[in-house]
Amino acid sequence: MSAAPIDRRSRGALSPSRAADFLSCPLLFRYRTIDRLPEGSSPDAVRGTLVHQVLEDIFDLPASDRVPAAAHRMLEPAWTALQQRSPQAREVAATLDEPAWLASAHEVLDRWFVLEDPTRLEPLEREAYVEATLDNGLQLRGIIDRLDQAPDGALRIVDYKTSSAVSEGYESRALFQLRVYALILWRARGVVPRMLQLVYLGATSEMVRYEPDRADLLATEHKIEALWEAIELAQSTGEFEPSPGRQCDWCAFKAHCPAFGGSILPMPRPPSPWARLKRSLRRRWRRWRRRRRHGG
Repeated sequence: MSAAPIDRRSRGALSPSRAADFLSCPLLFRYRTIDRLPEGSSPDAVRGTLVHQVLEDIFDLPASDRVPAAAHRMLEPAWTALQQRSPQAREVAATLDEPAWLASAHEVLDRWFVLEDPTRLEPLEREAYVEATLDNGLQLRGIIDRLDQAPDGALRIVDYKTSSAVSEGYESRALFQLRVYALILWRARGVVPRMLQLVYLGATSEMVRYEPDRADLLATEHKIEALWEAIELAQSTGEFEPSPGRQCDWCAFKAHCPAFGGSILPMPRPPSPWARLKRSLRRRWRRWRRRRRHGG
């Protein structure tokens, strides 16, 4: 199957992370994607955002300058800038033992340099926005942390995880998200990425690699299509059932979950055409700024 024409009317839009949300817990998906309930951040989440920023920015330097000392020098200015633009970062900053927290972020950077050598890397794209529309009209879109290209044109999708490596079941869920990114690239650019790479930078740091093929991506496409049908059914019935599991440990919506004694909130009214337009314009603005930043 080929990707649908770019001007085809979209049946809907889904990102790899939101697809993973629905697989994990349909009620989580609803609260996060449809209700758009506010979620507080955490020191770990903000540290992840900060480290991602440094790992993106370090490739602005000449290859020979991409050394640990340079990354460490970039960390605190990046933290200042993050607080200036992010209310969540400012909220978390007020609760921190900042010296200890920054020290933990420096440790994460050190782990990255053990796993990868940025002086030998020249990413094709960073924070790469990708999208494709499938034959059923579903638009897939997302942002890839890093996209590498070998001299022969082969692509590698790289995703940073500032947490520790996870158990096999959760690892397969993370790889599923990378398979969706690979599917998007295949449908949009006609190339099957040669490598999917998860870079875990927590206390137990390691790299997980997987080589997909067309059969993998076709299976992923069929799974995404079935998943979207399940989402559409849940939207039509209003039934987004909770699915208790390990993910509940860090869920922000327990007060509205029957698995924890709460009551499910009423379904919100659909957004108005004006609200949908504003969301679309915000996405386009963010995409334009990202491309401008990287000279695209």
